[in-house]
Amino acid sequence: MKDKTIHMEQGRAVADVSVFDNGSEVRELHAMIHVNDVMLSFPEQLEAVTEAYNGLLAAFPAAHAVFKRYFLSDAANQADDVVAADVTDCAKSIIEQAPLDGTKIALWVWLQTNVQMGMTKGGLYEVRHGAYRHFWNASACNLAANSEYQTRLLLNEWVMQLMEEGCTLKDNAIRTWLFVNDVDLNYGGVVRARNQVFFTQGLTRDTHFIASTGIGGRQQDPNVLSQMDNYAVSGISENQVHYLYAPTHLNCTSDYGVSFERGTYIDYGDRRHVFISGTASINNKGQVMFEKDVVKQTHRMWENVEALLKEADCTFDDVPLMIVYLRDPSDYAVVSRLYEERFPDKPKVIVLAPVCRTGWLVEMECMAVKEIDSEFPAF
Repeated sequence: MKDKTIHMEQGRAVADVSVFDNGSEVRELHAMIHVNDVMLSFPEQLEAVTEAYNGLLAAFPAAHAVFKRYFLSDAANQADDVVAADVTDCAKSIIEQAPLDGTKIALWVWLQTNVQMGMTKGGLYEVRHGAYRHFWNASACNLAANSEYQTRLLLNEWVMQLMEEGCTLKDNAIRTWLFVNDVDLNYGGVVRARNQVFFTQGLTRDTHFIASTGIGGRQQDPNVLSQMDNYAVSGISENQVHYLYAPTHLNCTSDYGVSFERGTYIDYGDRRHVFISGTASINNKGQVMFEKDVVKQTHRMWENVEALLKEADCTFDDVPLMIVYLRDPSDYAVVSRLYEERFPDKPKVIVLAPVCRTGWLVEMECMAVKEIDSEFPAF
């Protein structure tokens, strides 16, 4: 069986699990864990999520978490409890992006089987199998004076961490997530810092950038204006990595002064990983489509994501999990209904997180996993 979706009722929480199994040593699981009782207190909801996660491990005893993200409704009052409750040895992202189903917490976890885990001297979480070393970092932040300085320090620190492992931003970095406190005010500083650091590292429009989501999100400390999660892979060659453009639907991000890829995919010997950046309702001239109409924006956003996936020879059927961001919580009912109609069994979460341009009401990101047979070493 190559992939399947499992709905696991775990007491007070539910785990929706997508399993990729092509018969190789490394099976991959993406799980989205939701609380099913909005009346529970936060400690009770956290306990319910923890119990559901433990139930997931019991059902798949060979699986190890390689990355987690907690979506919280109030990080200032909840993040410490999450840190205390979760002692998993993996990269853990904790961000205030309230689940819009009325609960206080949701958890995305990516698990793999038959991998070795460790920590680099530079502080990256390392996942090893075969010819590859996968490096994860999560919840990276600092308290520099503004969002531009904070982001520049974050990226420069990542450059140094990768350098310690014989890697570079240009050759090995695959994916970033940048969570911006008050995105309408502080995103400009994030963009300036990213543009500057990328240029110094040889990432330009003529080479390539990195798949990314830049989105509203709040850390526990209100003075943190930019928080970053990131992912890089050692052992890949240049011809394993490809970039997605979908020019019939989307423009190059550099056209409007930002530096990220719309999507990136990596070919391994036995599978393809596709990382779709945060994608909204935009056309190939960089214009917001269907302003103030969240239904039409959702459909255009899906069309854009489909075009990117098609360029990687994938469809929504190859997507194990979706994250959806809304600017206005009052749009939750209609967007949730649209997703349930089209993707009723797909693990997903819809959270409160303003997009980087005020006209965009909805954005989504996803990844895809597809079985292939290539000359490269297996995953």
